[in-house]
Amino acid sequence: MAGGVSASRRLSSLLDDRRVILCVGSGGVGKTTTTAALGLAAARRGKRVLCLTIDPARRLAQSLGLEWSANEARDVDADLLAAVGVPPPGSLTVMRVDTKVTFDGLVSQLAPTPERRDRILNNVLYRYISTSLAGTQEYMAMEKLHALRDDPRWDLVLLDTPPTAHALDFLDAPERLVGAIDSPAIRWFVEAFEGSGRLSFNLLAKSTATLLRGLGKLTGGGFLEQVAAFISEMNAVFGGWKQRADAVSAALRGKDVAYVLVTTPDPLAIREVRYFAERLQAERMRVDAFVVNRKNPAFPMEAEHTAAALGDIGVTSDAGLLAKCAEALRDASRLAKMDRLHLLSLDPIVEETNAAMVAVPTFASDVYDLEALRQIGDILAP
Repeated sequence: MAGGVSASRRLSSLLDDRRVILCVGSGGVGKTTTTAALGLAAARRGKRVLCLTIDPARRLAQSLGLEWSANEARDVDADLLAAVGVPPPGSLTVMRVDTKVTFDGLVSQLAPTPERRDRILNNVLYRYISTSLAGTQEYMAMEKLHALRDDPRWDLVLLDTPPTAHALDFLDAPERLVGAIDSPAIRWFVEAFEGSGRLSFNLLAKSTATLLRGLGKLTGGGFLEQVAAFISEMNAVFGGWKQRADAVSAALRGKDVAYVLVTTPDPLAIREVRYFAERLQAERMRVDAFVVNRKNPAFPMEAEHTAAALGDIGVTSDAGLLAKCAEALRDASRLAKMDRLHLLSLDPIVEETNAAMVAVPTFASDVYDLEALRQIGDILAP
């Protein structure tokens, strides 16, 4: 398995050479922790760092001395950072991305008039789309990243990608939302509504009008009017919306963007991260690094010899305790061997992409404070 000091140095170089780093992985593999640890490692290099996250862990927020509020950048206290070796002008700022607040801001930016803006923001269908439509969360995370990547307040921006069932949904989110606005069904509604300001079934094909009349009986005519009004208003901002989505999509492929894929030695997590790597390659994006969290450490001595050594140096003379130590070490060695076997399946994709691969050993307790993040940062980017 690739790794060691050289891999850590290559991952470390990303903190110096890139403007944006995206941490990608399925749920439960330590993606948020990895993002925070890399952010702290960059701050210890004197960089001004912004970490964007959708769903921050509460204990991590508390350990950083932060209380989350939507779309507001919160600076980690300078005294806390100084205690873990962050020199001036290094800083660590964290922002929790709120999907609806970001969506509202985008509509306000693109709407040609305040009246159109207010009609969209107050529409019932918009309120649903801006909070619950599949893909909205992913797109708004990318939108916020795009809006902040050139902000001169920060030297490096890290994104903890949204915790979804499909960790790379954000790659398709701009095209999906544009496609939803520019579909044939949407154009039918626009044709039927724009002339009179009310939904007219006479302008639609007979079969479509019949279907929509039936739907209107189930949902109420007012709902269809809301749908038609929303579509008509969104159509007015579509040009700016598509241009913005294209810019967001292009930014994900920029030379100043790095992708760090996060996994554990679990076979399912490895299978998913292999798919992520292959998908990034298919989208003409680089795979810069793999981070393997919670890897069981290997012991250089056989379990019996290690247990005997404990007795030799006077740690204990209890034969029963020594036997339990030997059994625990054998179990740990078996787990370490299984991890090594599972991770062998990553070697081909690591070699093909020429990516760095760094393993973080299992910690004795959960990681949620700055000192533990510093320790992880020293492993990832010494």
